[in-house]
Amino acid sequence: MSRRAASRREHQRFCGIEGWTEVLNARGKPTEHHITYELRLGDGRVLRTRVSRPANTNTYGTSLWSHILDDQLQVTEAEFWACVDDKQTPVRAPVASAPEGVALPASLAYQLVNTLHLSNAEIASLTLEQAVAKMNEHWARHGQ
Repeated sequence: MSRRAASRREHQRFCGIEGWTEVLNARGKPTEHHITYELRLGDGRVLRTRVSRPANTNTYGTSLWSHILDDQLQVTEAEFWACVDDKQTPVRAPVASAPEGVALPASLAYQLVNTLHLSNAEIASLTLEQAVAKMNEHWARHGQ
């Protein structure tokens, strides 16, 4: 299957439309040799792609373009062109929602089990504030 190679400008346009963020160097400035972008996926992975400077109408060679599509952007050619030409972003896994509540620090959970003799189910039902309050109440009554 022959692929229609994209230009550097089209590669950059794809990144902008899909919402990739530009990666800055240690000094907080854009990198000089390539424009580097990253995209955080819902499954926790982070994709990175590099657009050769300057982002002009020069097209990539067939082999390099295949690598960019398959390995860096992880989209099909049709998805790429639908995004660039029609602003239809690729369908990717949704970002996982953050778990409800805040996990208790291990040392606090240890104290709840070994000092207050709470069950795992009881501990799991507590918020961080409730767990701290229980331990503070215990220490106020019994000393540390």
